[in-house]
Amino acid sequence: MATRVIPRKILKGPRYNTSTKPLNTVHPSLTPAIAPPALFEKPPKVPAEAVLAMDDGERLFTSVSTGRLLRSAAMLHATAVGPMVDMGMWVMRSPLFQSGLWRDLVTYTTRETFFSHFCAGEDAVTASKSIMALNDAGLRGMLVYGVEDAHDNEGCDRNLNGFLETVTVSKSLPPASASFIVVKITAICPMALLERVSDLLRWQQKDPSFVLPWKQDSLPIFAETSPLYHTQKRPEPLTPEEESDLQLANQRLLQLCQTCEEVNMPLLVDAEHTTVQPAIDYLTYAAAIKHNKGSNPIVFGTLQTYLKDAKDRLLLTTKAAEKMGVPMGFKLVRGAYMSTESKLAESFGNASPIHNTIQDTHNCFNDCASFMLEKVANGPDSVVLATHNIESGKLAVAKAHELGVGKVKNKLEFAQLYGMAEALSYGLSNAGFQVSKYMTFGPVEMVMPYLLRRAEENRGLLAASGFDRQLMRKELVRRLKAAVF
Repeated sequence: MATRVIPRKILKGPRYNTSTKPLNTVHPSLTPAIAPPALFEKPPKVPAEAVLAMDDGERLFTSVSTGRLLRSAAMLHATAVGPMVDMGMWVMRSPLFQSGLWRDLVTYTTRETFFSHFCAGEDAVTASKSIMALNDAGLRGMLVYGVEDAHDNEGCDRNLNGFLETVTVSKSLPPASASFIVVKITAICPMALLERVSDLLRWQQKDPSFVLPWKQDSLPIFAETSPLYHTQKRPEPLTPEEESDLQLANQRLLQLCQTCEEVNMPLLVDAEHTTVQPAIDYLTYAAAIKHNKGSNPIVFGTLQTYLKDAKDRLLLTTKAAEKMGVPMGFKLVRGAYMSTESKLAESFGNASPIHNTIQDTHNCFNDCASFMLEKVANGPDSVVLATHNIESGKLAVAKAHELGVGKVKNKLEFAQLYGMAEALSYGLSNAGFQVSKYMTFGPVEMVMPYLLRRAEENRGLLAASGFDRQLMRKELVRRLKAAVF
């Protein structure tokens, strides 16, 4: 796809003066504390359900206006209807979107429906207002500049300027209201080069004697359980031009890291499909070695726990980083490319790299979350638990309480997509945890791939949003009765 970049003039957001909601440092749990007495002593045995108050719609949505609640309930109901989602996806992909009046109509309709619900705005001004509204409600925002795949250096340079401007915008927001800047390395390194580098890294994993002269210090990116079927034969070495392009891509990432470090704003690198993920991990970890110092990780990687090798890779990477004295930050997610990954593996005659059952994925996410919470409690590492699963939220709350992990800036953050899992977000925030919303912004045409992914890859998630829909409906009825009587 062609790359787009938000013009400089619309990336300049207003300055606000407000503060984030205070967060508590002690969280009741399902289990007794096992942390040292100096950290925590005999916490009350309160069920995690009571802490999150997930059945109290009035409390959960107290900071949400009735208008916004109505719109959210309507959108969640609409996206739970399969045929409606199919029609919306067809319209957004259709040739009608490419020309004249029909294009304008489709853009307008998309902007007023899917876009307005799942995106923070078309420019930094509206995105800033969206973050301020979240800030007033006790939540934070991850700024996600909505550009994706790039295919040449010119596009990569334009995209880098957009990311750098996003960091500048973050400085104008209320203190601590923006938690992370999010970057897709596919936007600052040509896709074809990421595929080539991934192939070479996989082949070196198969044959350790295979020399990569351009390779810099990094951390383990494969485990013994990692799939290597993508690379069927020995790849040709990078050409001098490709090596030069790789150096340019690395320089773009390091420039972005340096800018984030200067304003003390963590940079979160998003994960992609396994075809290019090895190269992304390689570049991310190399940047982390350079910029993660002391107890303040600046560079965060993303681990998709629906992959069978996720836990093994997490253990290897954190062990190597600890040996090097590098504090690590990770965002844990379940994953967003399930159908793509399964089809690709099948085309090579291999089993899917995705866990065989959804429960296996839940178990992997929860195990990785527990492991990282232990790291947070006992060292300099940090973790973002990006989940819409209420049970995972409850387990993490219990574990954090057990370990005495409270409000430590950027050490523990929960995260959900903007426009989704509202009850869980507010429940975690009310329980005293830092909670962020993943907030994509940019012109409608630019973020269309993101919207299509939300519809396609999260179809089951949207259909399973009944918990939020039920709570919202109950709260709207309560407000109506209160207004009438």
